Amino acid sequence: MLQKEKEISLQAVGAAMAMAAAIQMEMTSRDTLTKTDRSPVTIADFAVQALICQILSCHFPGIPIVGEEDSLALRKPENRELFAKIIHYLRKNDAPMKEKEICDCIDLGGAEANGTIWTLDPIDGTKGFLRGEQFAIALALIQNGQVRLGILGCPNLPPASGGTLFWAIPGQGSWKIPARGGSAEPIRTSVKTDPRQMKFVESYESSHSDKDTQLEISRLLQIADPPEQMDSQVKYGIVAAGDADIYLRIPHPATLDYREKIWDHAAGSLIVEEAGGWVSDIDGKKLDFSLGKTLRNNRGILASNGRIHSRVLEIIAELAG
Repeated sequence: MLQKEKEISLQAVGAAMAMAAAIQMEMTSRDTLTKTDRSPVTIADFAVQALICQILSCHFPGIPIVGEEDSLALRKPENRELFAKIIHYLRKNDAPMKEKEICDCIDLGGAEANGTIWTLDPIDGTKGFLRGEQFAIALALIQNGQVRLGILGCPNLPPASGGTLFWAIPGQGSWKIPARGGSAEPIRTSVKTDPRQMKFVESYESSHSDKDTQLEISRLLQIADPPEQMDSQVKYGIVAAGDADIYLRIPHPATLDYREKIWDHAAGSLIVEEAGGWVSDIDGKKLDFSLGKTLRNNRGILASNGRIHSRVLEIIAELAG
């Protein structure tokens, strides 16, 4: 079940990982555009979305793609140099594409989020990418609001050279494999029950969550080490693999009305759940991927090994009350 979808999308994300890693190593922050939300967008965002959308549309032409980027900025004359670099990296990765094809492939990601869709975040953790740290390529297949396949490509996640690929299908568990080849192995969340021994991860960017409250929750749980800060859905991957136990994202007080985007959580949430963990919002509600491009019925995110989840929800409620 979903074997073809899994194999093709793993190949696509694997190829995109190699390209993104090369761009990260060679490019600097001057090679960025600015999104309207002021977060940086790199050459990798456009190149990865073009590459993955091209592959998906070739093999699954009937499935729309909901992506994060569009080609509007690339079409502006002042971005000719940046466009040339995108062409260069696609060609280096055996994906020679002309300008119109690149733009058209990127814009395949502009579909509406209903029915059966792919959802793609080409570079999740853009600022981490620009710092030379963690980022992920996140791809998920959603059918009528249910995540049916989740893939995370984490180019900088050790121990594997070249990074690690995670994937999950409902009922088939969660798996990881070195991005440069090797044997796939099943992964499980940790079996820790003593919060003092647990590892807590949160977003690197201070604007992404309420870090003061998260630190207080960590203190109340008596977790020995301070929260580790990390960009992107890599956090889901390490919780699923048992290398962390709690990932918490409480809305920042300045942006309480913000609702998470589906491409930021679809792949990672399934991978944690299939590994034996628990994912919900901070009210304990299951994430609802049936309402378009945002999780508008959910507030924040809590992912855990499952053994501490209820206690964290209780503390959140107590602090809010």
